Amino acid sequence: MQFFEQKDKDKILIVDFGSQVTKLIARRVRDLGVYSEIITPNQLNLIKEHSSIKGIIFSGGPSTVTAKKYQSVSKEIFKKKIPILGICYGLQLIAKIFGGKIRPSKKRREFGRALLIKKKASLLTKNFLNKKKSVWMSHEDAVFKLPKNFKIIASTKNSKLTIIENKRKNIYGVQFHPEVTHTDDGKRIFKNFLFLICKIKKSWSINSQKKILIQEIKNKVKKGRVICALSGGVDSSVVALLINRAIKKNLICIMVDTGLMRKDEFKYTYNIFKKNIN
Repeated sequence: MQFFEQKDKDKILIVDFGSQVTKLIARRVRDLGVYSEIITPNQLNLIKEHSSIKGIIFSGGPSTVTAKKYQSVSKEIFKKKIPILGICYGLQLIAKIFGGKIRPSKKRREFGRALLIKKKASLLTKNFLNKKKSVWMSHEDAVFKLPKNFKIIASTKNSKLTIIENKRKNIYGVQFHPEVTHTDDGKRIFKNFLFLICKIKKSWSINSQKKILIQEIKNKVKKGRVICALSGGVDSSVVALLINRAIKKNLICIMVDTGLMRKDEFKYTYNIFKKNIN
């Protein structure tokens, strides 16, 4: 079964465990020139062919691995020798799978900035932990017993196992959120994971993706016509513009004034698209 949008393209998979900022992880990866796709844990478990998968990132999420039932992945995925980075819940899940211990915080949920203190050198933190670093925490559970064959790379005052790694298996975990701007230089974590650990090459850009999508639309529609329901929101607007670039006047956009928009918003939006889609 195939879930990939571009199955032959080298990519990073992002496994969504329900985080509000999973799409932001994908954005950070793509900003670095690397193609990424978001999938569910179940989709990850069904993967057989993985030659184009150069790395996997586990997102954060609202679940807890201390419950009887929790979101997880098959341990088989770790046998494929694909580098893996777990973020927040992703770190806790990795620790749980490999025999570590996790428990809810006895004090209170750790939310907000925390100072990260270096314990050991790591490829994941190269040029990131030259000094104390401010990172963004948002978690209640915490790993308190390190899994076998893992090492502590960095800690905070309230979270001893903030960054851990198993270098031999290419498995890494961070308790904080490097994808948000509240973490100082969080992009460096992704850069190190992508280029030093996954060794993936830059092969993606928004312009190249736009050309691919426009050509795919041309191949699909050919000389046919398309009706597009256009609300004025981001999703339908992007779709309309891409189809317009591909088939020009063979696109018919329908925009309905529901009466639920702000004053003059329909007229304003309508005029923008009337001018740009023709």
